[in-house]
Amino acid sequence: MAVTILFLGPLRDLAGREAMEVDAPLEWAGLLEVVGADVADQLQQARVNIACAGKVLADKMALQAQDGEEVALLPPVSGG
Repeated sequence: MAVTILFLGPLRDLAGREAMEVDAPLEWAGLLEVVGADVADQLQQARVNIACAGKVLADKMALQAQDGEEVALLPPVSGG
């Protein structure tokens, strides 16, 4: 089946969409491959996090998304 990738904040602008579905399972290398070069460049920066199935991953390179799960791409948070 599928994994849903959610693009949040400025990553949505880079991707040109809010979400996309890809075949499950999805791991780190596969994620970088499907999101496009601009988003992949951002994901490789330490300040961008990834959540899978509602939990922020301590090591985003350990991503192992399964069928029916959502992967949220979390840009850095700023504010005062």
